[in-house]
Amino acid sequence: MKRLTSKEELDKYISEEDALLVYFSGVDCSVCKVLKPKIESEILENFPKIKTFEVEASKYKEIASNFSVFSIPTILVFFDSKEFKRYGRNISITQFNQELKRPYSLFME
Repeated sequence: MKRLTSKEELDKYISEEDALLVYFSGVDCSVCKVLKPKIESEILENFPKIKTFEVEASKYKEIASNFSVFSIPTILVFFDSKEFKRYGRNISITQFNQELKRPYSLFME
């Protein structure tokens, strides 16, 4: 995952990419550390055309607040420059895969 450090940079990617995932994490977040590799693996395996980015929410509070992210981890998925889905804290990997299959096939294949 590419780390982002500014809202402008994130806005640019949202407007340019067909599909992207933004993973909001924190330095001291144990759930973030466990979940991130699982999400990365699922994206690479099942949704390789989705671009992935990470924002350290505790360090870049302006970005997190602009996207209404108040707990971590939070995952935002965008298709066609619009927020499609938001996942927070306790995330089911199975549900994550199921919910992304259809829009991914419509937009990316």
